[in-house]
Amino acid sequence: MTNRMRTTRLALLAGVAACATPVMAAEGGGAADMTEISIVATRNPMPAFTVPGSVSVVNKAEIDDMVASSISDIFATVPGLMFDGGPRRNGETPAIRGQAGEGVVVLFDGVRQNFLSGHDGRFFIEPDLLKSAEVVRGGGSALYGSGAVGGVLAFRTVDAADLLKDGETAGYRLAAGYQDGNDEWMGSATLFGRSSDGKFDGVASLTKRGSGDIKLGDGNTLPSDDDIGSGLLKGTVKVSEALTASFGWVGYRNDAIEPNNGLGNNTGDLVDKKVRSDTYRANLHLAPVDNRFVDASLVAYVNKARVDEAELDSAREIGRSVTTHSVALDNRSRFKLGESASVTFTYGGEYYEDKQTGTDNTTADGTRGGVPDAKAKTLGLFAQAEIATSTAIGDFLIIPAVRYDHFKNEAIGTAERPSDKATSPKIGVTWEPVEGFMIYGQYGEAFRAPSFNEIFADDLHFEIPLMPGVVAPNYFIPNPDLAPERSKGWEFGAGVDQANLFTTDDRLTLKGGWFRSDVKDLIDLEVNFAFSPGCFIPGMPGGCNAGTSRNVNTSEARLDGIELEGSYDHPRFRIVAAYSTIDGKDLKTGDYVGILAPNRLLMTGELKLPEIDARIGTRLDIAGKFDKVADPADARAAYESVDIFFNWAPKGALEGLRIDLRVDNLFDTEVERVFAGVVDPGRNAKVRVGWSGSF
Repeated sequence: MTNRMRTTRLALLAGVAACATPVMAAEGGGAADMTEISIVATRNPMPAFTVPGSVSVVNKAEIDDMVASSISDIFATVPGLMFDGGPRRNGETPAIRGQAGEGVVVLFDGVRQNFLSGHDGRFFIEPDLLKSAEVVRGGGSALYGSGAVGGVLAFRTVDAADLLKDGETAGYRLAAGYQDGNDEWMGSATLFGRSSDGKFDGVASLTKRGSGDIKLGDGNTLPSDDDIGSGLLKGTVKVSEALTASFGWVGYRNDAIEPNNGLGNNTGDLVDKKVRSDTYRANLHLAPVDNRFVDASLVAYVNKARVDEAELDSAREIGRSVTTHSVALDNRSRFKLGESASVTFTYGGEYYEDKQTGTDNTTADGTRGGVPDAKAKTLGLFAQAEIATSTAIGDFLIIPAVRYDHFKNEAIGTAERPSDKATSPKIGVTWEPVEGFMIYGQYGEAFRAPSFNEIFADDLHFEIPLMPGVVAPNYFIPNPDLAPERSKGWEFGAGVDQANLFTTDDRLTLKGGWFRSDVKDLIDLEVNFAFSPGCFIPGMPGGCNAGTSRNVNTSEARLDGIELEGSYDHPRFRIVAAYSTIDGKDLKTGDYVGILAPNRLLMTGELKLPEIDARIGTRLDIAGKFDKVADPADARAAYESVDIFFNWAPKGALEGLRIDLRVDNLFDTEVERVFAGVVDPGRNAKVRVGWSGSF
């Protein structure tokens, strides 16, 4: 092994070790860190900077710095990711590089979160339970199958090992906080421990939140009332030196009073909305000592998510539940290819099944229109190689991968059983001609299978009153011939990572790239609107209706843009910046498509005050005018928004105490980051006090 290869390997091992140290020791300033370890991008630990693609990792300290109360808070400084749907928790839906909904895979501890609804969010998890959040931008179907057209959002919850230092066997964390933007209170308690011989460890955590109406930047308020309880229970048993067993449960409960459609500026049709989510996961990990060919994991999980809504002005109650069962197996085999090269093969498969049930107490059979009782079954097989080699012209990392998926949908009461398959190849290359400078490129194909909601859509879509006693309904009709969306994506970029550049212990990290994604067979809703003769001539066969609606494959689109991230870390200060731009066009009509955003620059500056164990800083969010719209009335104004923060974690007699103070949107600016028909929250002062101890 050459000195360069040895240095690279040691740096990677050091990064993995750093990821395992107690999270409270890290500093972040509320910005994603490219030097963090990515787990999701290649299914193996790798510095996010080294990945031949765009990856951002937000660690626990950075989550705490944000005083995060929702998932969108965590990713506030990440380029290429936005949250559509407005400021309510139950309305937050992610969009990565213009793709949203079924185009983004969401994982909690590797568990797929496949609950999807047009009116509800996807993040039924408490930020306080997370140790990291990772976003992989760009097609990821080569490893994660259907849905990863835009990318992958992965969340990892805390383990006892993350909270305990060497020699400690037990500890606790307590926290309480408040923010005035929605009159929200929170409190949490966490206990963790491990046996003296290290064979057993566990963590248990509970968090409670309560909030009210949201104060917006234009002076208005948005009706919202959340009463949230979240829990975590995890344990690990070291059966032998080679075999480890672990289990976990993540629970979420939200009793909310808000509109049936929690998106945007909706204020009417208030319902008592009950959100219930439970994720159960069990894992066996086999890694025999001195065996480079076996590093295997067997995972089984169940995710149950349900949203029930009781209308406040009537007796109607509706519900939607989605249950996912899955089993997955993967292994890693490592080989040396002479003195200057090595390869890690990662291969495996997964099977998962989604089952949806819709309920409505006002229908004759209790089923809910537009929410078919249906199943989706998917089998996926994947393989990837990580080839690292050192040559006379520099170090190369080459990562080819491919995945095969077969998927089938079925619904109660229908004879159709539509099925299809997809093969998703990908290759990424990183070239480091000199230490600390890299150039990367990647090509990948991705897909997202049509959901059972799109295939089997039925019942009433909308009604139009024409005259007293005459209403024209428009009905959904199924489309069993719906094909998957498919994409081909390219990305090219470069990065710099230099330590001890201007002074001892400083570090400059820059990474950026250009991307393009060509998507075909886009799935869209086709509304065939026409009044039937029966609306105007009484007694006509078929009665009165306003046509039909169905999901169809429509146009082809091209999405492209630029994403840049950079940070400079000095013993006395830290500066972080991110810039992103995206464009999306229908290749046939030239119309704008996708969830687009204005050109946006984010900058965070932090001053370190070790004399008083504190940090103080500010964040600036600048966006240009957004005019990538078909209707000029939908254009959004440019904006500038400023946040400030202060973090104090004293040492000595008060060690274990942490106080976070933060004010988001300091100048109460009217900001409309996304087209949701509502502006963002106004000035929001936050405080959080935590106390931790271990022994």
